Amino acid sequence: MSALWVLRLKKTPVFNKRLVKVAAPLAGLHAAGFLLTNMSLGKVSVAFTHTVKATEPFFSVALTPSILGDIPTWGILISLLPIVGGVALASFTEASFNWAGFLSAVGSNVAFQSRNVLSKKLTRDEGPGGSRDDRLDNVNLFAVITILALVVLAPLTLAMEGVVLSTAAATPAVTKLAAGVLPRWLVVGGLCRCADVLASYMILQRVSPVTHSVGNCVKRAVVIVSSILFFKTRMQPLNIAGTVLALCGVLCYSVIVSACKQNTFGKENTLCRPVYGEVLEDGAGI
Repeated sequence: MSALWVLRLKKTPVFNKRLVKVAAPLAGLHAAGFLLTNMSLGKVSVAFTHTVKATEPFFSVALTPSILGDIPTWGILISLLPIVGGVALASFTEASFNWAGFLSAVGSNVAFQSRNVLSKKLTRDEGPGGSRDDRLDNVNLFAVITILALVVLAPLTLAMEGVVLSTAAATPAVTKLAAGVLPRWLVVGGLCRCADVLASYMILQRVSPVTHSVGNCVKRAVVIVSSILFFKTRMQPLNIAGTVLALCGVLCYSVIVSACKQNTFGKENTLCRPVYGEVLEDGAGI
């Protein structure tokens, strides 16, 4: 992002006390989410971590009404069940329960969904379409909170793991790697993670937090299956059935949201009625 700003390929946001004040809580949630995710991956398998994190739409549904004022419909709630259930089923045979890993994954869900919903509110109020700064779009917001998250995590990392990092090369797993391989993997991993989150923020600008969460559920199904293939784990029928169920849930979600916004079912249809409050107007709700 710094290169894009220097080359003027992207408008540079105005860095002032107001921006730091509103972005600091997002940066804290951003840092906490990644920290807890890595803690979970260190305690349990990739499949189990992503199984727990597949429940993120529920946290999004819980947070969105109070912060953004968007009310979920009955159709939304119903479509979330096969998505989360399917992803859980896909990794059922891989799950190895561990309280530390489980609670870390749950905590990362809370942190990331809070960040997503608050980011949506911030760009509504402060960025394009708001009244403050037309340069504070989701891409610039991602860059700002990432920089602030680095400021938060760097001192903690040096204080808690500085000595450990200096002796990491002595571990059996690392000594088997050729010289320079580990740093390259770390750089590539960081770039891939940056691209993943950047794309996630660009998508979040165009959809609701719940829709964004549903897309993440599908991504998790792909991650689970890919990890099974990469580590040469024998796939069980439950893995295949779970993935298919999750994808069918996403299809149902998309059809229900589109049909309700276009009044295909009619405003009085149960699927298009909000869980509480009045019947949604065209394009409203999540």
